[in-house]
Amino acid sequence: MTKPLTSRVALVTGASRGIGYATARALAKAGAHVIAVARTQGGLEELDDDIRDGGGSATLVPLNLSDFDGIARLGAALNERHGKLDILVGNAGIAGPSSPLGHIEMKPWQDVMAINVTANFQLIRCMEPLLRQSDAGRAVFVTSGAAGKANAYRGPYAASKAALDTLVRCWASETATTGMRVNLFDPGPVRTRLRAIVFPGEDPMTLDTPEQIAELIIPMCLPSWSETGKLYDYKSRRLTDSRDRPVSNL
Repeated sequence: MTKPLTSRVALVTGASRGIGYATARALAKAGAHVIAVARTQGGLEELDDDIRDGGGSATLVPLNLSDFDGIARLGAALNERHGKLDILVGNAGIAGPSSPLGHIEMKPWQDVMAINVTANFQLIRCMEPLLRQSDAGRAVFVTSGAAGKANAYRGPYAASKAALDTLVRCWASETATTGMRVNLFDPGPVRTRLRAIVFPGEDPMTLDTPEQIAELIIPMCLPSWSETGKLYDYKSRRLTDSRDRPVSNL
């Protein structure tokens, strides 16, 4: 039986653990060749073993996404090797400090913005030409409900995700008349290391797993996916537009 993503090339950031790991593995299982990007070499090698055990294929790219020139070099390498990119999953993110805004130094603020916002901006710049070469370019960026809640002590993270949401929706508007589809995905609370750092007293067994989350990211990567500029909320199983109006269900 033909797999739905056979012959398609998918880039996943933050692929060495958590949602990125699970999504990369699910994409490979669906037939895509996965370009797995992460800082952690060991996690990438473990992912590669998992993908190969399942009959899939991957290219490992150890890269800190704060290396913006490195993202540009990656885009050039993908163009030379594949001539296109079919799927981009912008998953990588960092939690940043949990502290009153007045107590946060510039360095941790800049670190959060670099990974959660600027790296995704650079991915958009460098990968759009490749996505346009696909017959059905798909981009999904992992956001957070924190973007709209503005909870105390989570300022850098909330601000970065709000900026990411706007950035992605602008890009979706710019590419609406092309074959590309650009969307946001809010996974809600998930059993990940990032979640454990922010909420150390929380019982992880009460949370959904990254594998459960990945199951709903994959449909947004398929050529048949038609929506663009939308936010999919995993918890409510609801797809909404920029004014939080229901659009449809997966």
